[in-house]
Amino acid sequence: MFSKIIAAAFLLATPALAQDVPDLAGPNLVIQVSGQAKGTVVIDLLPDVAPKHVAQITALAEQGAYDNVVFHRVIDGFMAQTGDVQNGKAGGDLAYAGTGGSSLPDLPAEFSNISFQRGIVGMARSQDPNSANSQFFIMFGDGSFLDGQYTVVGRVISGMDVVDAIKRGEPPSNPDVMTKVTVQK
Repeated sequence: MFSKIIAAAFLLATPALAQDVPDLAGPNLVIQVSGQAKGTVVIDLLPDVAPKHVAQITALAEQGAYDNVVFHRVIDGFMAQTGDVQNGKAGGDLAYAGTGGSSLPDLPAEFSNISFQRGIVGMARSQDPNSANSQFFIMFGDGSFLDGQYTVVGRVISGMDVVDAIKRGEPPSNPDVMTKVTVQK
């Protein structure tokens, strides 16, 4: 219990930089990005904060479902969204990218007191708070207006420079791609 309190306090104190942040208990989501942005992004997933969401992201990554999925919604100063494993595969028809999920069930919200700041990773959803499935977003800056409305699943611990370079647009023309997504335990 004490270690969870220390970890939560540290997490709340450090998201502003979201780079060179110590790796907590993990697992880590390791994303190889190609396109305008090139490099590796490492996300420390937070199973103590959102166990069902982390389990689903981990399962999808281990199945290879996130491989070759585009960043379909990237808003300067706000966030980069990806993870539509159904409609967001590079090389396919991206007309519906951002509208799909996966074959796994939608998840009940797991809200926390972690604020949406630079480098925080949250689950995308529809208007129903219990509709998150596979899509997630990475914050470029302050998004505290999302606090208590979206599930926080992790934080970028390295590669925020790669995130910053992702091509902007809704959707971007020639979107950047998560070419390979793996889980490091």
